[in-house]
Amino acid sequence: MELQDTRDILNGFAKYVIQQSRSNLTKGKKNFNKKLYNSLDHKILSDNSGFILQFLMEEYGAYQDEGVKGKDPSKVSPNAKIKGQQAPNSRFRFGSGSRRGTFASFVKRMSIYAKAKNIRFRQGNTGKFAEGGFNAMGFVIAKNIYYRGIKPSMFFTKPFEKRFKTLPNELIAAFVNDAEKTIEDGNI
Repeated sequence: MELQDTRDILNGFAKYVIQQSRSNLTKGKKNFNKKLYNSLDHKILSDNSGFILQFLMEEYGAYQDEGVKGKDPSKVSPNAKIKGQQAPNSRFRFGSGSRRGTFASFVKRMSIYAKAKNIRFRQGNTGKFAEGGFNAMGFVIAKNIYYRGIKPSMFFTKPFEKRFKTLPNELIAAFVNDAEKTIEDGNI
């Protein structure tokens, strides 16, 4: 059996989830360099036993979607406006040793981000930009993220779950259609 209608339903499901996920990345301002946005894709694999629908994205997409627990929120400045763990229920955690890289390399990436977004300190009484602005800001941002974590964006999970609710009925109807076509064509 070819199951073209079933394949079409799965393909439509995947395209909807990807389109909504991309929209969520943009609306949520999580589309810094479009690397994650452009990496969103899907594959439908099939054999005699059925279909497998795979969603593909950059590895850090899972961290953006689900969030990351911070190492120790108490180490962030007591004057910080936002306190506490950003993703207490995440399976990912900073400082767990499961990812390559050092804190210094993380600071460097955050410095690049600060420069791209033109985020830097100003001197209190003059309003001029402070010396070493991007590197210092990169350190502050990295420290805050490392200890408090990354808040879940659910950019992928929400559209997936929303569309998945309607998928079983559509799949059943498509499968029945495919089965009827196969019987009519005499391929059974």
